Formats: sequence, structure tokens, C-alpha cells
Amino acid sequence: MLRRLQTYRIGIARAPPSLANRWLDKDNQSAQIESMPYDPQRAAGARGKLSELQQIQVERLLAAICKPHPDPKVNAMVRKGYRVEGAAVVLFESRPAFLAPHDWQDLDVAKFRFNKSRGIWQLFCQFRDLRWRAYEPLPESPDLSELLAEVEKDPTGIFWG
Repeated sequence: MLRRLQTYRIGIARAPPSLANRWLDKDNQSAQIESMPYDPQRAAGARGKLSELQQIQVERLLAAICKPHPDPKVNAMVRKGYRVEGAAVVLFESRPAFLAPHDWQDLDVAKFRFNKSRGIWQLFCQFRDLRWRAYEPLPESPDLSELLAEVEKDPTGIFWG
């Protein structure tokens, strides 16, 4: 007969075996580890998806920022792009890899997340530990174009360096 000793739950991601639910038999001789099911969408923090209207707005606003540079030499060295991840949009720049110039590396610049319950866009920047944190001078706005203008201005130098 099994009895439950401890229950640890860490957010919504899969708990590591050391912190997972532990079950021991009566004699305490063998243990079984039961992990929570892994859901990649929830682990990534996705809070739903953008509506079609929001996706069109994102495409329209970010297409202007991500258009190719008119100088072909610059365009061969730096490109801008974006990707949609659930209810978030990540703006990135691509550069050729140092040792393999034919491979392009994406460097995340800014993250915009739509909070559906509040009806606002949130702006995040990435620190040197590669974690996303709210951008303190302008953390949120109901208008995505206002946040994009802040990223383009970059008064603190955290987005483009």
C-alpha cells in the first residue's frame, strides 16, 4: 500500500524528480516519482493567442520596422525580424555567426505581450542573464505602436545597445 509523503508543485512546468510527488511503500524500501504532465504551451507562459485583428496589426506595425535596409552591404550583415509566440511577439535581429558566416543567429531585442484581461500590451527587455523583465520606463500601454516607438527610440540603450 502506498502513502503520500510530500507534494511539491512548481508553477505549471514539470517538476524536477527531486521535487516531484513522492510515493513510498509501507516498508520505505522503494520510492516512485510521479511528475506533473508537461504542457509546453503553459510552460512557455502563453496566455492564449492573438486574435486575427491583433495579428494583422502586429504584421502591419512590425513589417515597417523589419523591412530590409536599403544598403545591400548593411543588409548582408544585419536583419530584423519578429516571431509570434502565443500572445507574445518577440522582435529580434539576425547576424551572421562569427565562425560560420553562412549561419544566421537571432538575438532577441524586445518582447511584447498582450494581456487579454486588461486589454493592454506589455513591453519586456532582456537582461544579460537572458531573462525577460518589464521595461521600467514604459512597462505597458493599450497601444502597441507606442511601445514600438519606445523600442525604436531606445533612450536607455537596453534594446539596440
